[in-house]
Amino acid sequence: MKEITWSDFEKVDMRVGTIIEVNDFPKARKPAYQLKVDFGAEIGIRKTSAQITKRYAKEDLVGKQTIAVVNFPKKQIANFMSECLVMGAVDGDEITLIQPEAQIENGLRIG
Repeated sequence: MKEITWSDFEKVDMRVGTIIEVNDFPKARKPAYQLKVDFGAEIGIRKTSAQITKRYAKEDLVGKQTIAVVNFPKKQIANFMSECLVMGAVDGDEITLIQPEAQIENGLRIG
């Protein structure tokens, strides 16, 4: 794996957000949900898709906080425009969302 510099890392804008809506994403190539995540007043609500259907039921995700990269360009995924990337630990085809230990303010920067 190639090393990055501190200035490379500083370019990645990771923030805390709360999942406020979860929908099925039947047009995705692999099983996924469409998420709406609230990142607070400064950033607002962003949409994304996540292949987290093996570990999470839709109803268990609403209200859960997670970490996401919010400064990637938008990406078209099937008929859906993703606006951020939620972070997770990958074990084969199972993904576990990265979450803060305690409930904290939406929009806080990870650094």
